[in-house]
Amino acid sequence: MRYLPHTPEEIQAMLEAAGLGSLDELFSAIPPEARLERPLQLEPALDEVTLMRHLGELAQQNSAARMLSFLGAGAYEHHFPPAADQLLLRSEFYTAYTPYQPEVAQGTLQVIFEFQTIVSEILGLPVANASLYDGASGAAEAVLMARRLTGRERTIVSAGVHPHYTETIETYVRGIGTGAASLVRVPVGADGAPSIDDITAAVNDDTACVVVGYPNFFGGVGDLRRIAAACHDKGALLITVTLDPYALALLESPGALGADIAVAEGQPLGLPPQFGGPNVGLFACRNDRKYLQQVPGRLVGETVDKEGRRGYVLTLATREQHIRRERATSNICTNSGLCATAVTIKMAMLGKRGFIEAARQCLAKAEHLKQAIARLDGYTLPLAAPTFHEFVVGVRGGDAAALCGALQAKDIIPGLDLGRLDPARRDQLLVAVTERHTRADLDRLVQALAAY
Repeated sequence: MRYLPHTPEEIQAMLEAAGLGSLDELFSAIPPEARLERPLQLEPALDEVTLMRHLGELAQQNSAARMLSFLGAGAYEHHFPPAADQLLLRSEFYTAYTPYQPEVAQGTLQVIFEFQTIVSEILGLPVANASLYDGASGAAEAVLMARRLTGRERTIVSAGVHPHYTETIETYVRGIGTGAASLVRVPVGADGAPSIDDITAAVNDDTACVVVGYPNFFGGVGDLRRIAAACHDKGALLITVTLDPYALALLESPGALGADIAVAEGQPLGLPPQFGGPNVGLFACRNDRKYLQQVPGRLVGETVDKEGRRGYVLTLATREQHIRRERATSNICTNSGLCATAVTIKMAMLGKRGFIEAARQCLAKAEHLKQAIARLDGYTLPLAAPTFHEFVVGVRGGDAAALCGALQAKDIIPGLDLGRLDPARRDQLLVAVTERHTRADLDRLVQALAAY
Protein backbone atom coordinates (compact mmCIF):
# COMPACT_ATOMS: atom_id res chain seq x y z
CA MET A 1 0.00 0.00 0.00
CA ARG A 2 1.39 3.42 -0.91
CA TYR A 3 2.00 5.84 1.95
CA LEU A 4 1.52 9.51 1.03
CA PRO A 5 2.25 11.73 4.06
CA HIS A 6 0.97 15.27 4.31
CA THR A 7 3.47 18.13 4.49
CA PRO A 8 3.10 20.78 7.23
CA GLU A 9 1.95 23.23 4.54
CA GLU A 10 -0.77 20.83 3.36
CA ILE A 11 -1.94 20.26 6.91
CA GLN A 12 -2.14 24.02 7.53
CA ALA A 13 -4.10 24.55 4.32
CA MET A 14 -6.62 21.86 5.30
CA LEU A 15 -7.02 23.32 8.79
CA GLU A 16 -7.66 26.78 7.34
CA ALA A 17 -10.26 25.33 4.95
CA ALA A 18 -11.99 23.72 7.95
CA GLY A 19 -11.81 26.96 9.95
CA LEU A 20 -9.52 25.48 12.59
CA GLY A 21 -6.32 26.74 14.12
CA SER A 22 -4.54 23.52 15.03
CA LEU A 23 -4.67 19.72 15.00
CA ASP A 24 -5.48 19.80 18.72
CA GLU A 25 -8.59 21.80 17.88
CA LEU A 26 -9.47 19.30 15.15
CA PHE A 27 -9.39 16.44 17.67
CA SER A 28 -11.00 18.36 20.53
CA ALA A 29 -14.15 16.21 20.31
CA ILE A 30 -12.15 13.19 21.46
CA PRO A 31 -12.38 12.84 25.28
CA PRO A 32 -9.02 13.59 26.96
CA GLU A 33 -8.93 10.14 28.60
CA ALA A 34 -9.06 8.53 25.14
CA ARG A 35 -6.10 10.50 23.78
CA LEU A 36 -2.48 9.34 23.68
CA GLU A 37 -0.51 12.13 25.33
CA ARG A 38 2.90 10.94 24.19
CA PRO A 39 4.57 10.36 20.81
CA LEU A 40 4.16 6.95 19.21
CA GLN A 41 6.99 4.58 20.07
CA LEU A 42 8.32 4.33 16.52
CA GLU A 43 11.82 3.46 15.42
CA PRO A 44 13.85 6.28 13.88
CA ALA A 45 13.18 6.98 10.23
CA LEU A 46 15.27 5.07 7.70
CA ASP A 47 16.26 5.82 4.13
CA GLU A 48 14.77 3.57 1.46
CA VAL A 49 17.82 1.33 0.96
CA THR A 50 18.26 0.75 4.70
CA LEU A 51 14.52 0.25 5.15
CA MET A 52 14.33 -2.45 2.46
CA ARG A 53 17.28 -4.27 4.01
CA HIS A 54 15.64 -4.04 7.44
CA LEU A 55 12.36 -5.43 6.12
CA GLY A 56 14.24 -8.32 4.52
CA GLU A 57 15.91 -9.11 7.84
CA LEU A 58 12.53 -9.14 9.56
CA ALA A 59 11.09 -11.43 6.88
CA GLN A 60 13.90 -13.92 7.44
CA GLN A 61 12.77 -14.29 11.04
CA ASN A 62 9.50 -15.82 9.80
CA SER A 63 10.36 -19.52 9.88
CA ALA A 64 7.12 -20.48 8.13
CA ALA A 65 8.28 -18.65 5.00
CA ARG A 66 11.13 -21.11 4.49
CA MET A 67 9.35 -24.27 5.63
CA LEU A 68 8.49 -27.14 3.33
CA SER A 69 4.73 -27.52 3.74
CA PHE A 70 2.33 -30.36 2.99
CA LEU A 71 -0.56 -28.58 4.68
CA GLY A 72 -3.88 -28.48 2.83
CA ALA A 73 -7.24 -29.08 4.51
CA GLY A 74 -9.07 -26.52 2.39
CA ALA A 75 -6.29 -24.05 1.48
CA TYR A 76 -3.77 -25.08 -1.18
CA GLU A 77 -0.61 -23.52 -2.57
CA HIS A 78 -0.61 -23.95 -6.32
CA HIS A 79 1.52 -21.93 -8.72
CA PHE A 80 0.39 -18.32 -9.04
CA PRO A 81 2.11 -16.56 -11.98
CA PRO A 82 3.48 -13.05 -11.30
CA ALA A 83 1.88 -11.85 -14.54
CA ALA A 84 -1.55 -12.46 -13.02
CA ASP A 85 -0.67 -10.19 -10.10
CA GLN A 86 0.45 -7.43 -12.43
CA LEU A 87 -2.78 -7.59 -14.43
CA LEU A 88 -4.80 -7.61 -11.22
CA LEU A 89 -3.08 -4.41 -10.09
CA ARG A 90 -4.41 -2.45 -13.06
CA SER A 91 -6.53 0.34 -11.64
CA GLU A 92 -9.55 -0.69 -13.76
CA PHE A 93 -9.73 -3.92 -11.76
CA TYR A 94 -8.10 -2.93 -8.50
CA THR A 95 -10.34 0.01 -7.65
CA ALA A 96 -13.61 -1.17 -9.20
CA TYR A 97 -16.57 -1.55 -6.86
CA THR A 98 -19.98 -3.10 -7.39
CA PRO A 99 -20.75 -2.54 -11.10
CA TYR A 100 -24.27 -1.17 -10.73
CA GLN A 101 -23.77 1.19 -13.68
CA PRO A 102 -23.09 -1.05 -16.69
CA GLU A 103 -22.29 1.90 -18.94
CA VAL A 104 -19.09 2.57 -16.94
CA ALA A 105 -18.29 -0.98 -15.81
CA GLN A 106 -18.22 -3.14 -18.93
CA GLY A 107 -14.70 -4.42 -18.24
CA THR A 108 -15.52 -5.58 -14.73
CA LEU A 109 -18.81 -7.08 -15.84
CA GLN A 110 -17.18 -8.99 -18.67
CA VAL A 111 -14.52 -10.40 -16.34
CA ILE A 112 -17.22 -11.62 -13.95
CA PHE A 113 -19.17 -13.11 -16.86
CA GLU A 114 -16.04 -15.00 -17.89
CA PHE A 115 -15.59 -16.07 -14.26
CA GLN A 116 -19.12 -17.50 -14.25
CA THR A 117 -18.34 -19.37 -17.48
CA ILE A 118 -15.22 -20.93 -15.95
CA VAL A 119 -17.13 -21.95 -12.82
CA SER A 120 -19.92 -23.48 -14.91
CA GLU A 121 -17.44 -25.54 -16.94
CA ILE A 122 -15.54 -26.78 -13.89
CA LEU A 123 -18.61 -27.71 -11.82
CA GLY A 124 -20.56 -29.07 -14.78
CA LEU A 125 -23.73 -27.08 -14.15
CA PRO A 126 -25.12 -24.40 -16.47
CA VAL A 127 -25.93 -21.57 -14.03
CA ALA A 128 -23.12 -19.99 -12.01
CA ASN A 129 -23.29 -16.83 -9.93
CA ALA A 130 -20.86 -13.95 -9.68
CA SER A 131 -19.07 -15.52 -6.69
CA LEU A 132 -19.61 -15.70 -2.95
CA TYR A 133 -17.27 -14.92 -0.09
CA ASP A 134 -15.78 -18.41 0.20
CA GLY A 135 -16.57 -22.10 -0.08
CA ALA A 136 -18.00 -22.33 3.44
CA SER A 137 -20.56 -19.54 2.98
CA GLY A 138 -21.31 -20.98 -0.46
CA ALA A 139 -22.17 -24.34 1.13
CA ALA A 140 -24.43 -22.64 3.67
CA GLU A 141 -26.17 -20.59 0.96
CA ALA A 142 -26.68 -23.79 -1.04
CA VAL A 143 -28.43 -25.39 1.95
CA LEU A 144 -30.72 -22.38 2.35
CA MET A 145 -31.49 -22.46 -1.37
CA ALA A 146 -32.33 -26.18 -1.22
CA ARG A 147 -34.69 -25.54 1.69
CA ARG A 148 -36.50 -22.83 -0.22
CA LEU A 149 -36.81 -25.02 -3.31
CA THR A 150 -38.11 -28.08 -1.48
CA GLY A 151 -40.07 -26.43 1.31
CA ARG A 152 -38.30 -28.79 3.73
CA GLU A 153 -35.75 -28.30 6.51
CA ARG A 154 -34.04 -31.62 7.22
CA THR A 155 -30.43 -31.38 6.01
CA ILE A 156 -28.05 -34.34 5.95
CA VAL A 157 -24.35 -33.48 6.15
CA SER A 158 -21.68 -36.10 5.61
CA ALA A 159 -18.89 -36.16 8.18
CA GLY A 160 -16.57 -35.91 5.20
CA VAL A 161 -17.57 -32.27 4.67
CA HIS A 162 -14.90 -29.91 5.99
CA PRO A 163 -15.74 -29.37 9.70
CA HIS A 164 -15.49 -25.60 9.32
CA TYR A 165 -17.99 -25.73 6.46
CA THR A 166 -20.33 -27.77 8.64
CA GLU A 167 -20.00 -25.19 11.42
CA THR A 168 -20.80 -22.42 8.96
CA ILE A 169 -23.92 -24.26 7.78
CA GLU A 170 -24.99 -24.71 11.40
CA THR A 171 -24.51 -21.00 12.06
CA TYR A 172 -26.61 -20.04 9.03
CA VAL A 173 -29.56 -22.28 9.94
CA ARG A 174 -29.44 -21.77 13.71
CA GLY A 175 -32.11 -19.08 13.78
CA ILE A 176 -34.33 -20.51 11.03
CA GLY A 177 -37.17 -22.97 11.66
CA THR A 178 -36.01 -25.76 13.94
CA GLY A 179 -32.43 -24.47 13.73
CA ALA A 180 -29.50 -26.81 14.27
CA ALA A 181 -31.88 -29.62 15.17
CA SER A 182 -32.66 -29.92 11.46
CA LEU A 183 -29.05 -30.95 10.72
CA VAL A 184 -28.35 -34.68 10.62
CA ARG A 185 -24.72 -35.79 10.46
CA VAL A 186 -23.82 -39.15 8.98
CA PRO A 187 -20.37 -40.76 9.29
CA VAL A 188 -18.02 -41.48 6.44
CA GLY A 189 -17.49 -45.10 5.47
CA ALA A 190 -14.59 -47.16 6.71
CA ASP A 191 -12.78 -46.34 3.46
CA GLY A 192 -13.03 -42.57 4.04
CA ALA A 193 -15.59 -41.93 1.28
CA PRO A 194 -19.20 -40.85 1.94
CA SER A 195 -21.18 -43.77 3.34
CA ILE A 196 -23.84 -44.49 0.73
CA ASP A 197 -25.70 -46.90 3.02
CA ASP A 198 -25.84 -44.40 5.90
CA ILE A 199 -26.90 -41.57 3.60
CA THR A 200 -29.59 -43.69 1.94
CA ALA A 201 -30.93 -44.73 5.33
CA ALA A 202 -30.99 -41.13 6.55
CA VAL A 203 -32.81 -39.62 3.55
CA ASN A 204 -36.58 -39.51 3.98
CA ASP A 205 -39.58 -37.58 2.67
CA ASP A 206 -38.73 -34.61 4.93
CA THR A 207 -35.17 -34.22 3.66
CA ALA A 208 -34.32 -31.02 1.81
CA CYS A 209 -30.78 -31.88 0.81
CA VAL A 210 -27.69 -33.98 1.34
CA VAL A 211 -24.28 -32.29 1.51
CA VAL A 212 -21.18 -34.35 0.64
CA GLY A 213 -17.55 -33.56 -0.11
CA TYR A 214 -16.20 -34.33 -3.59
CA PRO A 215 -13.39 -35.12 -2.88
CA ASN A 216 -14.15 -34.91 0.81
CA PHE A 217 -12.14 -33.53 3.72
CA PHE A 218 -10.17 -36.77 4.05
CA GLY A 219 -9.40 -36.76 0.34
CA GLY A 220 -11.81 -39.60 -0.45
CA VAL A 221 -13.82 -39.74 -3.67
CA GLY A 222 -17.19 -41.47 -3.42
CA ASP A 223 -19.91 -42.64 -5.81
CA LEU A 224 -21.95 -39.48 -6.43
CA ARG A 225 -24.34 -41.19 -8.84
CA ARG A 226 -25.66 -43.53 -6.15
CA ILE A 227 -25.93 -40.71 -3.63
CA ALA A 228 -27.78 -38.54 -6.18
CA ALA A 229 -30.20 -41.41 -6.88
CA ALA A 230 -30.89 -41.84 -3.16
CA CYS A 231 -31.61 -38.11 -2.86
CA HIS A 232 -33.80 -37.78 -5.93
CA ASP A 233 -35.81 -40.86 -4.99
CA LYS A 234 -37.09 -38.91 -1.97
CA GLY A 235 -37.33 -35.52 -3.68
CA ALA A 236 -34.20 -34.19 -1.95
CA LEU A 237 -31.35 -32.27 -3.59
CA LEU A 238 -27.69 -33.23 -3.71
CA ILE A 239 -25.14 -30.53 -2.83
CA THR A 240 -21.46 -31.20 -3.42
CA VAL A 241 -18.57 -29.34 -1.80
CA THR A 242 -15.13 -29.32 -3.45
CA LEU A 243 -12.19 -27.92 -1.51
CA ASP A 244 -9.75 -27.86 -4.44
CA PRO A 245 -11.30 -27.47 -7.92
CA TYR A 246 -8.14 -28.85 -9.54
CA ALA A 247 -9.60 -32.27 -8.70
CA LEU A 248 -12.39 -31.62 -11.18
CA ALA A 249 -9.90 -31.37 -14.02
CA LEU A 250 -9.62 -35.17 -13.77
CA LEU A 251 -12.81 -36.31 -12.02
CA GLU A 252 -16.23 -36.19 -13.65
CA SER A 253 -17.95 -32.96 -12.74
CA PRO A 254 -20.58 -32.90 -9.96
CA GLY A 255 -23.22 -31.83 -12.47
CA ALA A 256 -22.52 -34.81 -14.74
CA LEU A 257 -22.97 -37.15 -11.77
CA GLY A 258 -26.33 -35.78 -10.65
CA ALA A 259 -25.55 -32.93 -8.27
CA ASP A 260 -28.26 -30.28 -8.16
CA ILE A 261 -26.05 -27.59 -6.61
CA ALA A 262 -22.25 -27.62 -6.54
CA VAL A 263 -20.04 -25.32 -4.53
CA ALA A 264 -16.27 -25.06 -4.29
CA GLU A 265 -13.52 -22.96 -2.80
CA GLY A 266 -11.92 -20.84 -5.50
CA GLN A 267 -8.76 -19.96 -3.55
CA PRO A 268 -6.63 -22.68 -5.22
CA LEU A 269 -7.48 -21.28 -8.66
CA GLY A 270 -5.96 -17.85 -8.22
CA LEU A 271 -5.26 -16.77 -4.64
CA PRO A 272 -2.26 -17.62 -2.44
CA PRO A 273 -3.29 -19.02 1.00
CA GLN A 274 -2.31 -15.74 2.78
CA PHE A 275 -2.97 -16.86 6.36
CA GLY A 276 -6.60 -17.71 5.72
CA GLY A 277 -7.99 -15.23 3.24
CA PRO A 278 -9.41 -13.54 1.32
CA ASN A 279 -11.12 -16.37 -0.52
CA VAL A 280 -13.80 -16.66 -3.17
CA GLY A 281 -16.73 -19.06 -3.36
CA LEU A 282 -17.75 -20.92 -6.52
CA PHE A 283 -21.45 -21.74 -6.90
CA ALA A 284 -23.39 -23.42 -9.72
CA CYS A 285 -26.75 -25.12 -10.11
CA ARG A 286 -29.17 -26.67 -12.59
CA ASN A 287 -30.73 -24.56 -15.35
CA ASP A 288 -34.27 -24.50 -14.04
CA ARG A 289 -36.36 -21.36 -13.65
CA LYS A 290 -37.10 -22.22 -10.04
CA TYR A 291 -33.39 -22.58 -9.35
CA LEU A 292 -32.47 -19.42 -11.22
CA GLN A 293 -34.83 -17.35 -9.08
CA GLN A 294 -33.28 -18.72 -5.89
CA VAL A 295 -29.57 -18.37 -6.67
CA PRO A 296 -27.81 -16.41 -3.91
CA GLY A 297 -25.91 -13.24 -4.62
CA ARG A 298 -25.94 -11.93 -8.15
CA LEU A 299 -25.40 -12.98 -11.73
CA VAL A 300 -23.90 -11.13 -14.67
CA GLY A 301 -25.77 -11.63 -17.93
CA GLU A 302 -24.90 -10.99 -21.58
CA THR A 303 -27.21 -8.76 -23.59
CA VAL A 304 -27.16 -6.24 -26.44
CA ASP A 305 -27.67 -2.49 -26.40
CA LYS A 306 -30.15 -0.59 -28.61
CA GLU A 307 -27.60 -0.63 -31.43
CA GLY A 308 -27.15 -4.39 -31.24
CA ARG A 309 -23.71 -4.31 -29.60
CA ARG A 310 -22.86 -6.99 -27.04
CA GLY A 311 -22.86 -5.84 -23.44
CA TYR A 312 -23.00 -7.13 -19.88
CA VAL A 313 -25.30 -6.26 -17.00
CA LEU A 314 -26.18 -7.40 -13.51
CA THR A 315 -29.31 -9.49 -13.81
CA LEU A 316 -31.75 -10.99 -11.31
CA ALA A 317 -29.98 -8.89 -8.67
CA THR A 318 -32.81 -7.51 -6.58
CA ARG A 319 -31.88 -5.48 -3.54
CA GLU A 320 -34.44 -7.39 -1.49
CA GLN A 321 -31.91 -8.36 1.17
CA HIS A 322 -32.18 -4.80 2.47
CA ILE A 323 -35.91 -5.04 3.13
CA ARG A 324 -36.86 -8.71 3.57
CA ARG A 325 -34.15 -9.64 6.10
CA GLU A 326 -34.26 -13.38 6.86
CA ARG A 327 -36.86 -14.01 4.12
CA ALA A 328 -34.53 -12.71 1.41
CA THR A 329 -33.24 -15.03 -1.30
CA SER A 330 -29.76 -14.15 -0.12
CA ASN A 331 -28.05 -11.89 2.36
CA ILE A 332 -24.88 -11.90 0.34
CA CYS A 333 -24.80 -8.20 -0.55
CA THR A 334 -21.72 -8.26 -2.73
CA ASN A 335 -19.33 -10.67 -4.37
CA SER A 336 -15.58 -11.10 -3.92
CA GLY A 337 -15.09 -9.25 -7.19
CA LEU A 338 -11.33 -8.71 -7.10
CA CYS A 339 -10.75 -12.30 -6.00
CA ALA A 340 -13.01 -13.55 -8.78
CA THR A 341 -10.99 -11.43 -11.20
CA ALA A 342 -7.77 -13.03 -9.91
CA VAL A 343 -9.23 -16.48 -10.53
CA THR A 344 -10.35 -15.50 -14.04
CA ILE A 345 -6.96 -14.11 -15.01
CA LYS A 346 -5.05 -17.10 -13.62
CA MET A 347 -7.35 -19.66 -15.26
CA ALA A 348 -7.29 -17.83 -18.61
CA MET A 349 -3.49 -17.89 -18.52
CA LEU A 350 -3.43 -21.58 -17.55
CA GLY A 351 -5.99 -22.71 -20.12
CA LYS A 352 -7.77 -26.06 -20.20
CA ARG A 353 -4.66 -28.06 -21.07
CA GLY A 354 -2.60 -26.36 -18.38
CA PHE A 355 -5.38 -26.93 -15.84
CA ILE A 356 -5.44 -30.65 -16.64
CA GLU A 357 -1.65 -30.95 -16.66
CA ALA A 358 -1.35 -29.30 -13.23
CA ALA A 359 -3.99 -31.68 -11.88
CA ARG A 360 -2.16 -34.68 -13.35
CA GLN A 361 1.02 -33.57 -11.63
CA CYS A 362 -0.84 -33.23 -8.32
CA LEU A 363 -2.24 -36.75 -8.66
CA ALA A 364 1.02 -38.37 -9.77
CA LYS A 365 3.08 -36.77 -7.03
CA ALA A 366 0.50 -37.60 -4.36
CA GLU A 367 0.39 -41.24 -5.47
CA HIS A 368 4.20 -41.43 -5.43
CA LEU A 369 4.26 -40.05 -1.89
CA LYS A 370 1.50 -42.42 -0.74
CA GLN A 371 3.41 -45.43 -1.96
CA ALA A 372 6.66 -44.23 -0.40
CA ILE A 373 5.02 -43.62 2.99
CA ALA A 374 3.23 -46.98 2.87
CA ARG A 375 6.62 -48.67 2.64
CA LEU A 376 7.84 -47.05 5.88
CA ASP A 377 7.76 -49.13 9.02
CA GLY A 378 4.97 -48.05 11.40
CA TYR A 379 3.08 -45.86 8.92
CA THR A 380 -0.24 -46.80 7.31
CA LEU A 381 -2.79 -45.54 4.80
CA PRO A 382 -5.93 -46.31 6.83
CA LEU A 383 -8.50 -45.15 4.25
CA ALA A 384 -8.88 -47.16 1.04
CA ALA A 385 -11.06 -44.78 -1.00
CA PRO A 386 -9.43 -43.30 -4.12
CA THR A 387 -7.98 -39.82 -3.59
CA PHE A 388 -6.82 -36.90 -5.69
CA HIS A 389 -3.93 -35.03 -4.03
CA GLU A 390 -4.77 -35.27 -0.34
CA PHE A 391 -4.79 -38.36 1.86
CA VAL A 392 -4.71 -39.58 5.45
CA VAL A 393 -1.62 -41.19 6.99
CA GLY A 394 -1.60 -43.27 10.19
CA VAL A 395 1.57 -42.18 12.00
CA ARG A 396 4.19 -44.20 13.81
CA GLY A 397 3.74 -43.99 17.57
CA GLY A 398 0.11 -42.92 17.30
CA ASP A 399 0.69 -39.22 18.10
CA ALA A 400 0.37 -36.95 15.06
CA ALA A 401 0.84 -33.80 17.16
CA ALA A 402 4.22 -35.01 18.40
CA LEU A 403 5.25 -35.92 14.87
CA CYS A 404 4.29 -32.47 13.59
CA GLY A 405 6.28 -30.81 16.36
CA ALA A 406 9.37 -32.91 15.65
CA LEU A 407 9.30 -32.27 11.90
CA GLN A 408 8.57 -28.57 12.27
CA ALA A 409 11.85 -28.34 14.14
CA LYS A 410 13.39 -29.51 10.85
CA ASP A 411 11.47 -26.85 8.87
CA ILE A 412 8.89 -29.32 7.55
CA ILE A 413 5.13 -29.04 8.03
CA PRO A 414 4.10 -32.65 7.31
CA GLY A 415 0.36 -31.97 7.15
CA LEU A 416 -2.58 -31.39 9.46
CA ASP A 417 -2.81 -33.21 12.78
CA LEU A 418 -6.39 -34.49 12.55
CA GLY A 419 -6.50 -34.86 16.33
CA ARG A 420 -6.95 -31.07 16.46
CA LEU A 421 -10.39 -31.56 14.93
CA ASP A 422 -11.31 -35.04 16.18
CA PRO A 423 -9.57 -36.61 19.21
CA ALA A 424 -10.42 -40.06 17.81
CA ARG A 425 -8.05 -39.31 14.92
CA ARG A 426 -5.07 -38.16 17.01
CA ASP A 427 -2.94 -40.80 15.29
CA GLN A 428 -3.69 -39.50 11.79
CA LEU A 429 -2.14 -36.87 9.57
CA LEU A 430 -3.80 -35.22 6.55
CA VAL A 431 -1.18 -34.69 3.83
CA ALA A 432 -1.65 -32.56 0.69
CA VAL A 433 0.56 -32.46 -2.42
CA THR A 434 0.40 -29.96 -5.30
CA GLU A 435 2.29 -29.45 -8.53
CA ARG A 436 4.67 -27.12 -6.68
CA HIS A 437 6.24 -30.01 -4.79
CA THR A 438 9.35 -31.44 -6.40
CA ARG A 439 10.65 -35.01 -6.21
CA ALA A 440 13.28 -33.72 -3.78
CA ASP A 441 10.52 -32.26 -1.57
CA LEU A 442 8.71 -35.59 -1.45
CA ASP A 443 11.91 -37.48 -0.68
CA ARG A 444 12.75 -35.03 2.09
CA LEU A 445 9.40 -35.66 3.80
CA VAL A 446 9.77 -39.43 3.48
CA GLN A 447 13.28 -39.31 4.97
CA ALA A 448 12.07 -37.16 7.86
CA LEU A 449 9.19 -39.55 8.57
CA ALA A 450 11.57 -42.52 8.47
CA ALA A 451 13.95 -40.84 10.90
CA TYR A 452 11.23 -39.84 13.39
